[in-house]
Amino acid sequence: MIAIFDIAHPDLALTPTIRDRPDASIEVVPHSTTDPETGLFFYLVEGADEAVEDVLEQDHTVTDWMLADDLGSARIYRLQHSEETVLISPLTTELGGLLLNAETTGRGWTTRVQLPDREALADLWDCCETRDISFELRRMFRRDEWTGETFPEVTDKQRAALVSAHEEGYFEEPREISLEELAEQLGISSTAAGGRIRRGTGQLVASTLREE
Repeated sequence: MIAIFDIAHPDLALTPTIRDRPDASIEVVPHSTTDPETGLFFYLVEGADEAVEDVLEQDHTVTDWMLADDLGSARIYRLQHSEETVLISPLTTELGGLLLNAETTGRGWTTRVQLPDREALADLWDCCETRDISFELRRMFRRDEWTGETFPEVTDKQRAALVSAHEEGYFEEPREISLEELAEQLGISSTAAGGRIRRGTGQLVASTLREE
């Protein structure tokens, strides 16, 4: 399946440059990095002049950069990221997926990835939530068939969180257990627990009430 989503975080690759130069369009050059040990990435930058290089010098997600090619209307830069830089491509690879495209928005990146199934998408979503990466799913489709759904099906992790929340009285008024206590029982962070409950509830509503 293909998923397209927006992500944002202060430490995502080139975020300081993106926010300092909103006039520039930056896109990852696909299939440019074949050796994961090098840590080198290539980016196509359009709509910016040489001043963008001054911004790169101040960007804390970049430790080294080189102008690889000047195409006139665009430039290709080879970058090496700092250790604290947040990258979505390694997370996608760990889940058996492939980063197909990534381009900048006003505050972060719009990313298109190929993943084995919806479970992998849910896991990627969870990984982003645990790292405080803003994740907004725009659309997803399988093969050539588009679907209007905006949430993955209830996963095993979401189901476990919802069932535990119900059994422990999380949905009671007043609550019989806090989100932090529930998260501790599940062995995850409170952010992840809240995300699983929220997305699982959303999918249940979509699949049971929206149709009516």
